Amino acid sequence: MTGPAVRRHAFRRHAFRRPARRRRPRWARPVPAAGATLAAASAAVTLALAAGPSGARPVTPSGGTVHGAVTGAGQPLRGVSVRLWAGSQEGSRELGRARTDAAGAFRIRYARPAGGVLYVEATSGRRLRLRAVVGVGSGGAVRPRTLDRVTVDELTTVAATYALAQFDSGRQVAGPAPGLENAAATSFNLADPTTGKAGRVVTGAANGARNETLATLGTLADLVSACTTDGPRCARLLRLATPRGGPAPTDTVQALLALAHHPTLSTAGLYALARTTGGHTPALTAPPESWLLALRYTDTDLYAPGRIAFDARGNAWATNNWLPGTHTASRYVSVLDPTGHPVLGSPLSGGGMNGGAWGIAVDHAGSVWAPSYVTGAMTKYSATGTPLSPPTGWANGGFDRPQGVAVDQRGNLWIANSFGLRGKPGLGSVVVYPHGDPAKAFTLPHSGLNHPFGLQIDARGRAWITNSQMDFGQLLDSRRAGTPGRLGGSVTLIGPDFTTRTTINSSSFQGPLGLALDSHGNAWVPSFFNSTVTELRPDGTVAGVHRLARTVFPWSIAVDGSDRVWVAGFGNASVSLLCGENLTACPPGATTGTTLSPATGFHHKAIQHLTAVQIDPSGNVWLANNWSALLPPTGGVGLVQLIGAATPVCTPLTPQPVRPTATAQHPCPQQPAPDPSAGRAPGTTSPHRYTVRPGDTLGSIAATHGTTWAHLYRTNTDTLGTDPDRILPGQVLGLD
Repeated sequence: MTGPAVRRHAFRRHAFRRPARRRRPRWARPVPAAGATLAAASAAVTLALAAGPSGARPVTPSGGTVHGAVTGAGQPLRGVSVRLWAGSQEGSRELGRARTDAAGAFRIRYARPAGGVLYVEATSGRRLRLRAVVGVGSGGAVRPRTLDRVTVDELTTVAATYALAQFDSGRQVAGPAPGLENAAATSFNLADPTTGKAGRVVTGAANGARNETLATLGTLADLVSACTTDGPRCARLLRLATPRGGPAPTDTVQALLALAHHPTLSTAGLYALARTTGGHTPALTAPPESWLLALRYTDTDLYAPGRIAFDARGNAWATNNWLPGTHTASRYVSVLDPTGHPVLGSPLSGGGMNGGAWGIAVDHAGSVWAPSYVTGAMTKYSATGTPLSPPTGWANGGFDRPQGVAVDQRGNLWIANSFGLRGKPGLGSVVVYPHGDPAKAFTLPHSGLNHPFGLQIDARGRAWITNSQMDFGQLLDSRRAGTPGRLGGSVTLIGPDFTTRTTINSSSFQGPLGLALDSHGNAWVPSFFNSTVTELRPDGTVAGVHRLARTVFPWSIAVDGSDRVWVAGFGNASVSLLCGENLTACPPGATTGTTLSPATGFHHKAIQHLTAVQIDPSGNVWLANNWSALLPPTGGVGLVQLIGAATPVCTPLTPQPVRPTATAQHPCPQQPAPDPSAGRAPGTTSPHRYTVRPGDTLGSIAATHGTTWAHLYRTNTDTLGTDPDRILPGQVLGLD
């Protein structure tokens, strides 16, 4: 649009402004437990049990043999009934049985099933039940394997029961892939079923004498030994392992399940009982805080991890802030399989990564997006670990310290552009990559955005964004000086149309960082500086403010498949557990917000100062050790896995937590097909069409799209009518 015509019609071509006008699967348990991991191979025959749930052609069942020995309290058990079971999404079925000889030996021939996991159970009398995992199918993210030799004893029983706790009805093991297979594989990290001894991961350099898991494993094994003779000590075990308001366990496996699901149960009494049986070393020398089994996983350049995301197979992806032992920005993203083993060439580099921020998300194609904090760019990796972004990353959107990242149901990528935790209040924006396309990036400024940090998408496609609001460094300095200030904070809610926006304020907000949504659409928001968790209803009203111990300084939150709330504590290196909206998943008498962990959270020598907590499809809780020391600031080492401690969730988040189901064709919800009209900036309709907004002129629209006002008018005469000087908001103009 040029020349006199532009000037003559500029005033009259402004758009006129108008006034605004489920049946529960039988394998599921209402209260979660603990899971495990794998890194070390046993003397096994590698054999794929089956194809996964993706529709791949199943392996034709073939004959197999498993043989071995059953021992208890270090002695072979004679005349014990041994059964081989197969567990899968369809349920659990017996494949064969035998009885041990004088040396405790047995042999079972069987037809290999077309999927799931294999496990052996040995029973003696009414109360002693021992167990070991002997096969893992190909439905998960772990290497399929089948053992032909096994030792079944107390250690393998603890390992298998904790690892499979979220898939155990108390009698049989079953559930959907990939969680079931991944969970079974983690049992090898705790115990080697070939030898019956502790596994290589729990005895390795990252764990072993460095934390209490190996000793806790030994003490739990001693408790199982109490039932090798069916006497008073066994009866005491079952009595002490009875949850408040719950049924009493009838055998050793059910007793271990109770401890996995209720890790603070009878710690002093059970510890005293274990000391009367002895036999396993190392063992605890004092009553534990809990019966949690935690494993720390390390990898090259896995240091100061910030955020964790799980892909559909259950692999853990994590950003890293610094290079090991330094404050130099890391150029790596770590990827661990469900057993803590690095995969896909981890650590990954390239694609512009330089200082992984607190943000990482998996899109509908399985690609992984992570922000680079130092360079202000987005990096992207394929599902197989190949960098897809350019060497400098994508800076489309004008980033300044990007943080939280989320993918909505339509494949749009949302990024919280935080402008850092130090700086002038009031800065910040949200950047959207429509359907993950940086070339079409647009920015959503809003007066309520104030150093935005965490970002999650709800079931309605709305984005919930925390605003940390003020200079964290300044506040920390004031607290060191003994004059603590008030930080404040807020939550911004942006609709799927990118225009409907609300800012939610509450006096409970003081430095809100990460947030999470439960299955009802409630948002759970931790406030860093006053150690509270605020629950917001879907309409933004405050449902409750739940106080944690003041030393917690919560950074982020995850919600498991029973809507229980897990809180990562940065201040006192802990993870807290709160009862959520689903009171059936909590002990009798608990209400929403009741602390189910110890008052100051679960502590463990494997756990350092945390910035992230996430739940995987097996029910394991993963934690990011971001710092190992506060003064001077020192990077944390590794990711920590609490084995089977939570109810599983579908991954990637879809977007709110959903528990995988064994009763449907697809265990997890399927994402809808992308809607091309739902990934465009406000005011746009397609690359070749435009929706008129208040304040638009034909001249401004034409200039933006490289044409003239006259061409626009001729192309859209039917829409604009006979008066070329009159355009109205909402009219859709063709641009061709």
